[in-house]
Amino acid sequence: MTDSTEQAPEAPDMTIRQAQRLVDEWIRNVGVRYFSELTNMAVLTEEVGELARIMARTYGDQSFKKSDLGRSLPDEMADVLWVLICLANQTGVDLTSALEENFRKKSLRDAERHRSNPKL
Repeated sequence: MTDSTEQAPEAPDMTIRQAQRLVDEWIRNVGVRYFSELTNMAVLTEEVGELARIMARTYGDQSFKKSDLGRSLPDEMADVLWVLICLANQTGVDLTSALEENFRKKSLRDAERHRSNPKL
């Protein structure tokens, strides 16, 4: 995709690899450049905090404040994912490969552990 006005594929069809490519293209064509890795780490922390606030008010015991109204859980999750993808792109991490390897690691490590856990 070279035209920055092209629409991203529908979410169910988008792979992680495509998402990394689309974020990179958007950053270069619309966003001008990436923030530094440290700045993006701070932004990720901020975005996770905003997600946590919505989760606490939606599913926890806290009530909504006026400033929280109009915020959407999907949008907050997408913001977290966006910045995580930026960090992956900046540091050369292929999130598809990383997630596949993480599944393998968890499957080997946790297969019996979870089945044997009486709390689960």
